[in-house]
Amino acid sequence: MAARLTLWGMDSLRELGRALLALGGLLILVGAFFFFGGKMPFRLGRLPGDIVHEGEHTTVFFPVVTCIVLSIGLTLLFWIISRFRR
Repeated sequence: MAARLTLWGMDSLRELGRALLALGGLLILVGAFFFFGGKMPFRLGRLPGDIVHEGEHTTVFFPVVTCIVLSIGLTLLFWIISRFRR
């Protein structure tokens, strides 16, 4: 039983390591996006088609096109990841 527990423990540690590496890579990408975001030719949240209503004392922002672009991008990313996992 101890050998079985050890093998299971190693597999779970390997999976934890993979998850932490993936999370670290994701954090690097998000950090790079925020760091270089102002220098990009397009800015998410300021795309043509995003609705901004500026009132007398308030500003309301509806990032319609940004949401569509992010949705398509994430859908493609998850589709590619699922194809590689098969």
